[in-house]
Amino acid sequence: MTETARTPTRPFRKAIRVDQDGPVLHVRLNPYEQDDVLGVAVLDELLLLLDDLHERPDIRILTLSSLGRDFCLGADRNEYQAAVTADPSGAGLRRMADKAHRLCQALENTHAVTIARLHGRVIGAGLALASFCDLRAGADTCRFRMPEVGVGLPPAWGGAMGRLVSEAGAARIRELMLTCDVFDASTAHRIGLLHKTAPLDRLDEVVAAWTRPLVRRSPEALVLTKRMLAGYARADRTADASLLDSHLLAAHISPR
Repeated sequence: MTETARTPTRPFRKAIRVDQDGPVLHVRLNPYEQDDVLGVAVLDELLLLLDDLHERPDIRILTLSSLGRDFCLGADRNEYQAAVTADPSGAGLRRMADKAHRLCQALENTHAVTIARLHGRVIGAGLALASFCDLRAGADTCRFRMPEVGVGLPPAWGGAMGRLVSEAGAARIRELMLTCDVFDASTAHRIGLLHKTAPLDRLDEVVAAWTRPLVRRSPEALVLTKRMLAGYARADRTADASLLDSHLLAAHISPR
């Protein structure tokens, strides 16, 4: 039985929907009056939720999915342009991009085991966000793309380049970032961006097959193992320059 999540210390609005089922927190992106993009409202609410989880040791697993037609179509470029128009220095855009970096770090560092449930299109920042989850399952009809170079932007969202290279390997990520090619779920699975694929109507079964045994594991062992794995993954990112992402993005978009 699903129960509504305990009211957090700060109220959530419309950009995400949060439901709790025992130790499992289901977080769903909830697009409204807009495309399935990662706007500031989504970033803010996800950041608040992950911050509140520090006081919620009872939450052992967090699933991340979307109520939209697609999981996510990327960052909101209209907000980028509006931020530059309001502040041509790029400071507002840097603050926006820094939120993306803080969100991805919070997702990677939270004590809860995180599971991405992906469907439809998973584009740009949406793929970046999913890559920071511990486990990723996708419908076999998913389509992925890293379009930044194709639209004249650097791939600088959330520090994802280092994470994607760590998860899938430099050669494949280099090809996909430079060509901006669309790739399917089987390719994503083969290179390690997806751990499991399934028909859309069976995707919840795949997620449940992970959550059922995870909730029986020792909480201390899970947290320790997750943090050990994160430490080893970061060892592959010793030259991580992700803190520069917001500056790279603002410098590229701001008027010269």
